[in-house]
Amino acid sequence: MLPACWGGVTGAQGPAVNASLKTAVATKDALVIADALEDLIAAGVDTPEDRQLAYAEVRAHAVDTAAYTYARAVVTGRLVQLKGLLGADMVGEVEHYARRSRELDPSFRSGAATRMLGTLYVVAPAALLRNGDSETGLELLEGLVQKDPDVIENHLRVAEAYIALGDVDPAKPHLCRCSADRGKLRRDDQALLAQLLKDAGNPTCPKPAAQAPSP
Repeated sequence: MLPACWGGVTGAQGPAVNASLKTAVATKDALVIADALEDLIAAGVDTPEDRQLAYAEVRAHAVDTAAYTYARAVVTGRLVQLKGLLGADMVGEVEHYARRSRELDPSFRSGAATRMLGTLYVVAPAALLRNGDSETGLELLEGLVQKDPDVIENHLRVAEAYIALGDVDPAKPHLCRCSADRGKLRRDDQALLAQLLKDAGNPTCPKPAAQAPSP
């Protein structure tokens, strides 16, 4: 997916294609392939070849389902990150497939396509988008927080959006919520949280309320 590192690749140097991705590719299941790529990215060990192969393989097995279209948006977004400005013409593809997944099943993976689409609308240049802008994106992300406040990634994406738009204060409660449940975030999202906290001036967060002892 596109969120945290729109401008470049975060993966470490390694084998041309990681073994776990090769195993996923053998399933010919787009979502399995996308998840395997995301696991590599979260661990910081993905390679450019991983992203390129995942994209090629997912494209080769197209079906019109919420799972497939979400996976297609994910791997396309990761390839856009790899290509940087050279991948600008693929941003519309990310938008198209994220929108289609949301149309087919907005509840898929607790609104994963909506999180992606909302973040895309905030961080991507408006000229590359067809159906939304930063205001639309923020509305989508705020809606997810209201609907599923216990999904910590929803708070992270809202905070990221506000900070990207230069509006730090409304991001702070969401950052504090993420800090309190940092362990629920994947490794790369924890790194994003650390950067967002820094960007927000390291706000002072209230201490978590002590839980009453069990009877």
